Amino acid sequence: MKFSENELFGAALIGFDLIDGPFLKWKKNYPNNSKKRVGLEDFAMNFYLAFRGGNAGKKPRAILYDNFYIVAFPKDLELCCLFMQPQGVEQNIAQLEKIASKLVTDMDVVEEDNEKNEESSQDTVEEIKRLITNLLSGTEMSTPDLRRYFKLSSSQIWKVMSDLESAQKIRRTDKKQGRAVFWTAI
Repeated sequence: MKFSENELFGAALIGFDLIDGPFLKWKKNYPNNSKKRVGLEDFAMNFYLAFRGGNAGKKPRAILYDNFYIVAFPKDLELCCLFMQPQGVEQNIAQLEKIASKLVTDMDVVEEDNEKNEESSQDTVEEIKRLITNLLSGTEMSTPDLRRYFKLSSSQIWKVMSDLESAQKIRRTDKKQGRAVFWTAI
């Protein structure tokens, strides 16, 4: 990571009291960038929690805000924060924004396709149920024949047949061929 010393506009040490929580121990402003100011008294707890909170091993080393970034170095319960003015980051952020925008658009399209597939899958099952009821009207067919006719797996055809039987649209006949069950419409 490249940076120049003139990016540094402030430093602070945030301590931690077991009763009061995080507090500002000291702060230092650098004259070369005195126009930049961060209200450290107001943000001490936010910065401390951002860098020290969370799961072990999942803590950030730096956080980039719109106008500045913070690099933090923990020591025991204290946190030394360096406040810096990023230089040349705007171009990178703009590039990353384009990538993020494209990803969001692509994922929205994928999500819409998945929703359409779920709807069409449910419509297909309902259509198969309607066709089986019409097909079995006045005739008998075995489960394996229906499975091959509709190109379904064994579990899929049994699910459809079970649903139709529960809805009392079809029934099992007394005829069996090996383990194959024959069906007819009611």
